[in-house]
Amino acid sequence: MSRRCEICGKSTTVGNNVSHATNRSKRKFYPNLQVVKARMPDGTVRKIRVCTRCLKAGKVQKVVSIPQK
Repeated sequence: MSRRCEICGKSTTVGNNVSHATNRSKRKFYPNLQVVKARMPDGTVRKIRVCTRCLKAGKVQKVVSIPQK
């Protein structure tokens, strides 16, 4: 189970926490991933992890389920 966008491949990056005294310690930046039901190019529907940048850009066609009466 990796933290990676299935559309663009965005994943965890590393950087530094920087204190007021400029002390540096390692930290991780995680992508903002959402699990959405999406329609795949072959027409099937499945749940995928997608970053919010791809969702906002419209790179994913979300599937909305209609409640049964």
